[in-house]
Amino acid sequence: MARIAEVSRKTGETDIAVKLDLDGSGVCDISTGVPFFDHMLNAFGRHGLFDLTVHAQGDVEVDAHHTVEDVGIVLGEAFAQALGDKAGITRFADVTIPMDETLVMAAVDISGRGQAYCDLPISSLRVGDFDTELAVEFFYAFARDAKVTLHVRELAGANAHHIIEAAFKACGRALRRACEFDGRVQGVPSTKGSL
Repeated sequence: MARIAEVSRKTGETDIAVKLDLDGSGVCDISTGVPFFDHMLNAFGRHGLFDLTVHAQGDVEVDAHHTVEDVGIVLGEAFAQALGDKAGITRFADVTIPMDETLVMAAVDISGRGQAYCDLPISSLRVGDFDTELAVEFFYAFARDAKVTLHVRELAGANAHHIIEAAFKACGRALRRACEFDGRVQGVPSTKGSL
């Protein structure tokens, strides 16, 4: 069964459409009006091997906050829908990504409980026009609406671009592994019988 979802959301601040295929090959079509964020979503999709389309229009003349957070919400909803009943998945995964001087770890539990814990100390306030604190806002929104427990932790780093990019790559790879099927898993991987 295809694990594909399409979700759209329109508010007074943003208009977002997402299509996600969990079992893709990393083909991405990203356009949010926030170039650095587009780059990060591309890294997330390519390293997760998710086919990912994100088209967003937001009030970027104010700032990118609403666009970034709302994309996290919609992508999280698409992720939860695409997972379906979660039968046979690996459930837990962690990945550590080096990027030059930077080392970032992401760990995920497809738990049914949406929460994120991020420790990404970044000394720069901006990467180009991108407000660096928005990276964490994205992960919080995504984890909440995807209903996953997500930890993202910077183990080493100095360059803001490297730290954020390593975080998106690590999250993509950890989610990919957690979503993969394990032939030995019967039903849902939980002692409770549900996630």
